[in-house]
Amino acid sequence: MTRLIAGLFRLAVAAVSIAGTYNTWSGAKAWDWVYFTNQSNIVFAFVMLWAGAATLVRGVQPPAWLKGCITLYMAITGLVAWLILPPAVMGPDTLYVLGLPTATLVHVIAPIAAGADFLLFDAHRRFKWHYPLTWLLYFPVYLAFVLIRAAFFPDQPLPSGAMYPYSFVDLNALGWAGLGRNAVIYLGAFLLGGLALFLIDRILPDKPLLG
Repeated sequence: MTRLIAGLFRLAVAAVSIAGTYNTWSGAKAWDWVYFTNQSNIVFAFVMLWAGAATLVRGVQPPAWLKGCITLYMAITGLVAWLILPPAVMGPDTLYVLGLPTATLVHVIAPIAAGADFLLFDAHRRFKWHYPLTWLLYFPVYLAFVLIRAAFFPDQPLPSGAMYPYSFVDLNALGWAGLGRNAVIYLGAFLLGGLALFLIDRILPDKPLLG
């Protein structure tokens, strides 16, 4: 029964992220791909579909490195939305799913569900010492993507009129020195988050708390 609950929970969580990123993967708002939130939620949906199906049929689970990596990114997504980003503004074109705006799905519900899944349904003590370091690789790649897009497509700003999705990566406003400082700060935050996740994984028992 617990395995069934875990499998269905994971599939339901995948559905949340899929619904929350509808405008991105459907092509309705192609510029949505530039947001870290949408990229992390789409990868999270894929991992949870894999994990949910594998749980139900007793198949091969996603590798521990990948599961830990996306859990970290979803935690960062939720924390940045909570602590740094301004509140989402709901306009006439805001998409709602089950009465909730998609911004709530991807910024609040999915990150909380990612943490719950890691704590309750994942096997633990699987992370190797170097995982927190390799989990850092995505942020520089994402930052390069944002900068290259702004440099090569200056005539395609976001709906807000800005060329950059977040103020903390806005090269025009920050300059290279400010951007470099923010990059170091965020890499440090990713590293601390990864180390915290690694330690939690070591502290928890081998077998899932539920399952």
